[in-house]
Amino acid sequence: MRVTHPDGGLWVTPMLATALLLLAACSSSPTSTAKAIQGEALPPPSQSPAATSAPPTAAPGALPGNLLIADRANNRVIEVTPDRQIVWQFPRPGDLQPGQHFRWPDDAFYAPDGRSIVINEEEAHTVVLVDYATHRIVWQYGFPEHRGSSRGYLNGPDDAYMWPDGSIGVADIRNCRVLLIEHDSKAIRAQLGRTGYCLHHPPKTYGLPNGDTPMANGHLLITEIAGWDGTLYWTAHAPGIHYPSDAQPLANGNILLVDYARPGQILMMTPRGQTIWRYAPRFGSAMLDHPSLAIQLSNGLIAVNDDFRDRVLVIDPRTNQIVWQYGANDRRGRSARLLFVPDGIDIKPPTWTTTG
Repeated sequence: MRVTHPDGGLWVTPMLATALLLLAACSSSPTSTAKAIQGEALPPPSQSPAATSAPPTAAPGALPGNLLIADRANNRVIEVTPDRQIVWQFPRPGDLQPGQHFRWPDDAFYAPDGRSIVINEEEAHTVVLVDYATHRIVWQYGFPEHRGSSRGYLNGPDDAYMWPDGSIGVADIRNCRVLLIEHDSKAIRAQLGRTGYCLHHPPKTYGLPNGDTPMANGHLLITEIAGWDGTLYWTAHAPGIHYPSDAQPLANGNILLVDYARPGQILMMTPRGQTIWRYAPRFGSAMLDHPSLAIQLSNGLIAVNDDFRDRVLVIDPRTNQIVWQYGANDRRGRSARLLFVPDGIDIKPPTWTTTG
């Protein structure tokens, strides 16, 4: 594996260069690409006839643990229980210290250190670590509201994850690169892609990478918005998907991803691009509107954040029925059980015993 160093040289690092797997869209539309290049405005008010204020579903056992939600347009991250109670939130009044900034949390993940939440603020161009117990920002990379490509800067960071050694990996979308950042020094340990060269020619360059999911074997699963060709460990079209978002590897080797579109889709596929399951209602309360992340839960059900319908769902793939929901269809808000463009989710690991 060849990895592009920021100075243009080629080098290999044991972590990011062990392998690279790539997913690309079947096609790339100007509208989809514009979202990644220019940033994202809030969705217009929904015209869906299915809008309702009825209490959403919460079937017993549907959610096997607490769920972390990046409630993007409310500028907060919350943790909710299976019975839909908020038990942790950031930031609360007083959590942000003088000079600190928090806006547009795009994704939030429980870190493997058992004490940190990793959050990327895509349109604020920063990645932060929040200490779960103290509700304090304890680490930051990027300069809030200032995009760039030189050392210390990001431009549209997406899907920031902590690696087992504490390093932070992030897909820097509009710089067309994936970075691995050393925690203490903030030095770039490794880079995939050539900064500013947004063409699909892996592993040299990438077309707007918006996902960089670590895998259990040390490999990296990259989701790319634009482009198609080339072969690494494997590459695959996502069949029928126009804007692939945040692909997730499953324990059996298959891939779960969503189509960030209206109507949206959830797709489970093999690494060869064979469809195993698709959720794609085109109207009514079951229709998705710009979902950006789906994850498989330990009980086999699928959780998804349905961004522009202001809700998080759990879907039973055996029946295609919604069995759990947080947020009311097409109702934005910050009060109890309401969301405003939820853009990221994560299930609390059973090894996490920290309380807030």
